[in-house]
Amino acid sequence: MLASVFTVHTFAVCVAALSPKFLACQLKKPAGISPSAGCPAGTIFVSPSSSAAHFTSVQQAVESLPDENDAIILIGEGEYHETVNVSRKAPLTLLGQLDPQTAFDPAGNASTRNLVQIWDDQFVENGIDDAQSAVLTVSPSFNASLIGAGTTGAPLQPLFGNTDFKVYNIDFQNRAANFSISQALVTDISYANASFYGCTFASYQDTWYTGKNASTYVVDSIIFGQTDYLFGFGTAWFQSVTLANRACGGGIAAWKGTNLTDAPGNRYGAYISDSRIIRSPDANATTVTNEQCFLGRPWNDLATTVYLRTFMDDSIAPAGFKPFDSARPVIMNTTFYAEYKSLGPGGNTSERVSDHVLTAAEAENFTIEKVFLETPHWIDFDYEF
Repeated sequence: MLASVFTVHTFAVCVAALSPKFLACQLKKPAGISPSAGCPAGTIFVSPSSSAAHFTSVQQAVESLPDENDAIILIGEGEYHETVNVSRKAPLTLLGQLDPQTAFDPAGNASTRNLVQIWDDQFVENGIDDAQSAVLTVSPSFNASLIGAGTTGAPLQPLFGNTDFKVYNIDFQNRAANFSISQALVTDISYANASFYGCTFASYQDTWYTGKNASTYVVDSIIFGQTDYLFGFGTAWFQSVTLANRACGGGIAAWKGTNLTDAPGNRYGAYISDSRIIRSPDANATTVTNEQCFLGRPWNDLATTVYLRTFMDDSIAPAGFKPFDSARPVIMNTTFYAEYKSLGPGGNTSERVSDHVLTAAEAENFTIEKVFLETPHWIDFDYEF
């Protein structure tokens, strides 16, 4: 289990980062009290062991939902070896159960607090699409979930899926992944709005994918990876996260920009704000030290990646960014790589290949509201961290 590899000082964060709205529902109840006490009416309870459970599988619970109305699923403590596929359009919230004895630990974090692990072990082989290895898929259809190849990926789909998908305090893991295995996704969020709070996502290559026309927000979470482990087409904001380098390959972020005729009203890119990039406690130390990691490489020439007020340890290469490969050996001027107030030994921008070191005035253009072109209704701004 991931929690076993972390020490308190490695991932120290601020006091109990939890949801005021759902905390009473998430906390485990004493014997004799319903596990869903304190939950909104209609909450479905999933558990592999409790006699009070409506389902033993998360996917079973998801498939039981009608197409309309908001839905909430409380997931009891345990490991769930399964994939979760959400295609419904109506809002859905997944809540990971928490232990009152550890939930309020001021030195706690997503890795030590969470009791729910959802995992699978699929990886890309025999020509399957990247998407088919994902542990969590939020997409209106199979075709919409596909990633495809090349600089433009799978064909654009004329549909949209979930308008408000939220997850609190759940660990998602692709356990097939290691240094030698190919792409092994954890998330595939495509044509949907999704936000995650106090979660962890663990793989090596292609951990996190925000697909076409998707908008995602991740806060107070930990993402583990090695190669291009943040990648996508859509718009992704990572707030106060820890990016944990298990090794170095490609870049942390490998984004594909999309022209606005394909999907108007979307400011594509990966935006990492007030976060930390560190060598993962379970990393191969020699690999990470001798082959320093890059902040990003452009999956196509319209890629955008912006780091704001982010601490970077010495696993980050001084150049910061790199070309995609030998077939595209130059970072084109249509690619936008930028930093503002990078911190730490890897945050020295004097040798960066990108000249976009933002001023305070320029950084004001990169806020949640300006990136998503609105104040997103699907983000829980009351989450405390």
